[in-house]
Amino acid sequence: MDPQEITEELEHPGARNLLASATLLRLAYNGSDGFPRVIPIGFYWNGNQIVVCTAATAPKVKALSARPNVAITIDVGDTPTEAKALLVRGLATVDIVNGVPDEYIAASRKALDADQVLEFERSVRSIYDQMAVIGIQPQWARFFDFGAGRMPRFLQTLASDA
Repeated sequence: MDPQEITEELEHPGARNLLASATLLRLAYNGSDGFPRVIPIGFYWNGNQIVVCTAATAPKVKALSARPNVAITIDVGDTPTEAKALLVRGLATVDIVNGVPDEYIAASRKALDADQVLEFERSVRSIYDQMAVIGIQPQWARFFDFGAGRMPRFLQTLASDA
């Protein structure tokens, strides 16, 4: 997928809404034992990369450092008309930083009110001396809004043939 197509998908208003408001994504990667993993994790979109933060000692840090190819889904909606999903494939980079990254606190603001964010920040700063910042650079992206008819091509074909 060329960079312009990726940008168009990520800049779609529905995709931007998911990136700004969804509290969790599902991150798929290959574990150190070679088996795939899918984990829910909080995230922050910085306008260029999807950023997730975790303990520097988390098993995914070692796995992603060795095998950086990932897939992500951010999805909402419990009915076909409400279903929206942003799918991303990308490359992860891992940086170990001292303290708690700003992106970790920024991600918490999507789920917590101001007082809760302050308490959360105090708590995590007392726990983490270091954290891993995982930046995911999109290499492919697709936004689906099933209620609006923006769905995978194979489903559009199937629906039009019915």
